[in-house]
Amino acid sequence: MTAWLWQHKDWPNMVWQQQQLTPLLRGVYDRLGQLKGKSALVENDAEFSLDTLLANIVASSAIESEKVDVYAVRSSLARQLGINDKSPVKTDGSSEGLASLMRSAVTDLDETINLERLLNWHRWLFEHHESLMQKVEPGVLRGEAPMQIVSGPITRPTVHFEAPPRANIETELESFVNWYNETQQDLHYDPLLRAAIAHLWFVTIHPFEDGNGRITRALTDRALAQADRQSIRLFAMSEAILANRTGYYDILEYTQKHGVDITPWLVWFLQTLAEAVDAALIKIDRVVAKAKFWAHHADKNIQPNQQKVLNRLLDGDFSDGINASQYKSVAKVSKATATRHLADMVAQGLLYKTEGGGRSTRYKAST
Repeated sequence: MTAWLWQHKDWPNMVWQQQQLTPLLRGVYDRLGQLKGKSALVENDAEFSLDTLLANIVASSAIESEKVDVYAVRSSLARQLGINDKSPVKTDGSSEGLASLMRSAVTDLDETINLERLLNWHRWLFEHHESLMQKVEPGVLRGEAPMQIVSGPITRPTVHFEAPPRANIETELESFVNWYNETQQDLHYDPLLRAAIAHLWFVTIHPFEDGNGRITRALTDRALAQADRQSIRLFAMSEAILANRTGYYDILEYTQKHGVDITPWLVWFLQTLAEAVDAALIKIDRVVAKAKFWAHHADKNIQPNQQKVLNRLLDGDFSDGINASQYKSVAKVSKATATRHLADMVAQGLLYKTEGGGRSTRYKAST
C-alpha cells in the first residue's frame, strides 16, 4: 500500500468525477459573470483593487500564522503597481518582498513559470525575514532531511503529511512546471480546475524548507488570473481559505492519503472559490452604497469623528448597528459626547434607530 498521493503508481496523473463538479463549476462561473458585470462599478476605484490584493497577501500569511505589517505592504504594493496611495508609510525589505511576490503572480501572465522564478519568489519571502525559531535560506530548495508535517507528543507523533524525498524534487518540479505552462492554453483543462490541481500538485511537492503554502497560493492566484485577468483583482481566494483554515488543512491531508482521485479536493476548492467571489460581490455592493450615501448627504454638517464612525458602518464593521459605547470607543470621545453625536446624526437623517430602547439602542446608516 502507498501512504501518500505522490507515492501512487499513477502520480501525477490525477483523476476526478466530472459529474460531481459540473454544477459547482456552473455556480462559480455564474458568480464570476456577476462579478464581471459589477466590475464596471469599481473599475475606476484603484483602492478596491489594491485592498483586494493586499487582503490576499495578509490572509495567505495568516494561514501560516505569519503576521505582516499591513500598512507597509499596502504602500509597497501601491508603489509597485503604480497606484496612488493616499496614506503612504515607510516600507522595508519584507514588505517590498511580499508586494513583489503578489505583483509577479498576477502580472506578466504570458510569461512562463520556471524554477528560477519560483526560487526568486522564495527569496522575496525570506531574504528580509527575521525568525527566532527557524532560519530559512532564501531562494534555495530544501535539504536532505525528511519533510514531514507532524503533531502530537514526540513519543507518539501523528504524521499528517510527508513530502517526496529531496532526491526527487528537481524531477517533480520539472514535471509540474511543464504541466503548468503547457495547460495554460489547453482547452481540455477547465481553467478553474487547473488552478485547483496546481495548488494540490505544488503543495504536494513541498520543495522548500518553509513558505510552501504561500508560494502555492501565489501560483493559484496566477492560474486564476490567467483564467480571468480582470476578476483576480476583485476577489481574495486566500481570505476564503483563511476563514476555513481547519477545513483547508483537513481536506489537504485527506487528499494526500486517498489516491489519485482528487474529487473531494476539487469540490472543496470550488466551494471556497464561490465563497471568495460572493464576498467580493458583497464588497462591491458596499462600495457602491457608500458612494451613494456620501453623495446623498454631501450637504450635511458632519464632524470628522462622526464621518469615521459612518464609514465603519458603511464598510459593514457593525452588522447589527452601533451603540453609544461602541461609538465612544471608535470615535474616542466621552459617553455624553457619543450620545449627543448619535442624536445629531439621527436628526440629520444620517442614522436611524433600530428596534429596542435604553441601553440596547443601536444605530444603523440610513439608506
